Amino acid sequence: MRRILAASLLLIPSLFPAAAVASTPNADSSVPTRVRPISTGVTDPILLKTAEVELPPAGRFDQPTLNDAEFVVELNVDRFGKPQDIQIVDSANPELDQRVIDAVRQFRWRPAMLDTQAIPLDLTLKVKVQF
Repeated sequence: MRRILAASLLLIPSLFPAAAVASTPNADSSVPTRVRPISTGVTDPILLKTAEVELPPAGRFDQPTLNDAEFVVELNVDRFGKPQDIQIVDSANPELDQRVIDAVRQFRWRPAMLDTQAIPLDLTLKVKVQF
């Protein structure tokens, strides 16, 4: 019986809650705080100058339709507003692909902006060629 009584007396202090002591973190002045700027987002490039597609003389190629043809072009507008890496994704007439690429190469944009810096941006354009 003494063993049971002694064991129960030893367990009683564990039923009392312990006081929690919060310590303040050490302030280390040698570690700089990092300021994270809030972005204003990306503004799209603005087309400033276009060029016309030079068509070959009539009858020298197969016209896809009598009215017009639409080409889908992917490109990258660099930070200076010039098109780079121009590719035809969807061609209305393979014979005109290179002429469309040559025309798009002459396009100029106001470049895309991130905050106050010009950045390159990928674009997809639809170019409509009217006959």
